[in-house]
Amino acid sequence: MRSYDLSPLYRSTVGFDRLFSLLDQATSVDNAPSYPPYNIERTAENAYRISIAVAGFGESDLSIESKENTLTVRGEKKAADDADKREILHQGIAARAFERRFQLADYVQVTGASLENGLLHIDLVREIPEAKKPRLIPIGVQGTKVIEARKAA
Repeated sequence: MRSYDLSPLYRSTVGFDRLFSLLDQATSVDNAPSYPPYNIERTAENAYRISIAVAGFGESDLSIESKENTLTVRGEKKAADDADKREILHQGIAARAFERRFQLADYVQVTGASLENGLLHIDLVREIPEAKKPRLIPIGVQGTKVIEARKAA
């Protein structure tokens, strides 16, 4: 994968430093974990789903934590009681412990999670507060009077 230098963009923008930092992190492949594989899909205009392949893990082996703007998914396989009775001739299913972190955008909340057919689905929704939504600003015409605001009771 190619490495892109985003430093020239830092000079020409104001307030987008966090955005470019996230892009830098996303494009760096030095220490990017590749296990377990995952998909991120958009299910609606403001809804998303992360699907992680966790074959061999049960609900009790997985934990999901959302803290500030970071979503952390951990998996740790508990040792089975009959493990010493079995002899594995070939182990192709990776059941090693993992920790996968996702950086969430502002106002993105986790709404639910489900485990089906070896896939862990995490549903997310972006809910922008009314105060942060775009609003139409009327343009005043010169010569119009400003009406005094009423005092709050």
